[in-house]
Amino acid sequence: MGESQKQGFQLSFNRFLRVGFQGSHITSDGGLILVRELDERLGFSELIEEHLTDSRANNARFSFADLLRQSVYSRLAGYEDVNDAERLAQDPTFRLIGSEKNWDRGAALPSRLQTFETELLAEEENFAGLARVNRELIGKAEALGSPYRSVLDMDSTEIPVYGEQEQSAYNGHFESTCFHPLLLFNREGDCLAAKLRPGNVHSAESWEELLLPEIERQQRMGKEVACRADAAFAKPEVYEALEERGVKYAIRIPANDILQRDIDELLKRPVGRPAKKPLVEYKGFLYQAAGWKTARRVVAKVEHHAGELYPRVGFIVTNLTLPSRAVVRFYNKRGTAEQWIKEGKQAVKMTRLSCHRFRSNEVRLWLTIIAYNLGNLCRRLALPQRIGNWSLASLQQRLMKTGGRLVKHARYYWLLLAEGHLTRRLFASMLGRIGALSLPAG
Repeated sequence: MGESQKQGFQLSFNRFLRVGFQGSHITSDGGLILVRELDERLGFSELIEEHLTDSRANNARFSFADLLRQSVYSRLAGYEDVNDAERLAQDPTFRLIGSEKNWDRGAALPSRLQTFETELLAEEENFAGLARVNRELIGKAEALGSPYRSVLDMDSTEIPVYGEQEQSAYNGHFESTCFHPLLLFNREGDCLAAKLRPGNVHSAESWEELLLPEIERQQRMGKEVACRADAAFAKPEVYEALEERGVKYAIRIPANDILQRDIDELLKRPVGRPAKKPLVEYKGFLYQAAGWKTARRVVAKVEHHAGELYPRVGFIVTNLTLPSRAVVRFYNKRGTAEQWIKEGKQAVKMTRLSCHRFRSNEVRLWLTIIAYNLGNLCRRLALPQRIGNWSLASLQQRLMKTGGRLVKHARYYWLLLAEGHLTRRLFASMLGRIGALSLPAG
């Protein structure tokens, strides 16, 4: 049976229980406060001010940084639609991550957020600024210390569409109407660069636009650079560009009759009863395709599995001087890039590009990339080692999705969090790790 709004609801099975709804005081995303602390420590506000321009009147109700944070954090929390802002505007967490003037009056509603994403961020200067904000944010983490050798993984993926979005097209490989973005990751899982492309372009289209500037950036920092990519990037112009810049690479190439003949002795099934454990053999040799100006090293991996008539064969072209087995092991780690793309699609809803205008969808892709990177930086820099291998989805569900209640006192706001996966001890540990980050000045 129901009662007044102030008293709440009384339930028949327990007459001592009352149920109330206090949306402006209760949150289910309390763990985002830790991410907000990390973004403050990394200087996210300064990056927004440096690279993005607010063309609105000076008396705008919401600051540029508040709107950008609301767009990014809602995606980080798993809210894929701008319409979710209707409810999140009064959520305590989304009020608290903004500037102080939002704490009592609330965050932006869908109409204002829609205009911000599709118009203000779509301006040419701001669109280019989003890429700079993203890269400089990762640069803050790199300044804390990173390996001498930088490994770059490039891959493309499919983002299906179901409307009349500009530049969406049917892709025969994916067998869907889609966009076909290109993404560049480092070995820590940070997405360094991204480009939204029409659905019908080749997987390697615009590779130089993303890869070459990042190589130059890493080399200016005095780092040795290595690159991995799948067979879609097996192009002589890619090899030549990497070799000219002194970059090591391992790139899969499609099999052909000439390559198969070079490993003919490995293709024959061993005599006798096959072992339960696969028989794996490697061979390195020089090979020059018709369109290549020079011969290059190719490493073959051949696997014989019990119950399979033909062996599994893969070829990698490389300029690494490692033993053949080590080259294959190095290349196989490229698979983690596919895992990171999957995390982006599942956790921060990278596939939610439902605007008609292509530029608006480009902006929304960048917003999901920044949200993904904030989550990944939180995983890398703030999580204790024992849970440092959590996926982004686990981080979202176990830590960010923490219930809490906002209580306002005369001098302070208290956010009282429920203890589940995010315990007081874990919160203190993460807060301590964030506070201990020794960022260089400037």
